[in-house]
Amino acid sequence: MSGHGFHVHGPHDHAVEHAAHSSDKFSGNIAVTTAILATIGAMFGYQGGATQNDAALFKNNAAIAKTEAANRWNYYQAKSNKQNLAELAMTLPNVDPEKYKADVARYKSEKEGIKKEAEEWEAKSAEWDKKSDAALHQHHQWALATTAEQIAISLAAITLLTSRRWLQGATYVVAAGGIALGLFAWLHVDPIGTLLAKFGGAAAGH
Repeated sequence: MSGHGFHVHGPHDHAVEHAAHSSDKFSGNIAVTTAILATIGAMFGYQGGATQNDAALFKNNAAIAKTEAANRWNYYQAKSNKQNLAELAMTLPNVDPEKYKADVARYKSEKEGIKKEAEEWEAKSAEWDKKSDAALHQHHQWALATTAEQIAISLAAITLLTSRRWLQGATYVVAAGGIALGLFAWLHVDPIGTLLAKFGGAAAGH
């Protein structure tokens, strides 16, 4: 504590402080381990934040594309109304149908182009939505990996305080699990989702 306030120490800080006052090789190894895990956790946390931002950006792009598609469909409907009115006028008595035939052909041609644009914008919107969902899922994977590393660091701190060898093993196991989750996120691999889909499909088959 200082005269300017207080500082809350994290598990890694306690590990380093403990190792600094101890010549025990066991304590030194744990301190180095926590430093490495803190670095890995920080990297995972950064990737998690980046993918979350990507997901939000992609979702915004999907909304913009959806709005553009809606605008095109509204324009398409307006052309359809004009075409319908022209076709109706052709059936009225004492009206020359040829006068409106060109208008009907023009509206029909314009509608085709507008429809194509609307469908293209809808496809873009669906594509951005898909990218957003993928980025958000990857964010969750990075978040799980980060959480695992934080738990491993906490276990390392408890290991230093208790000198329990089995806790050291637990620390390494949890840390390895977090690193594996980080690798899965980096490689865009979802083993859990794959297993669930596989067992879900097998269950549906029965």
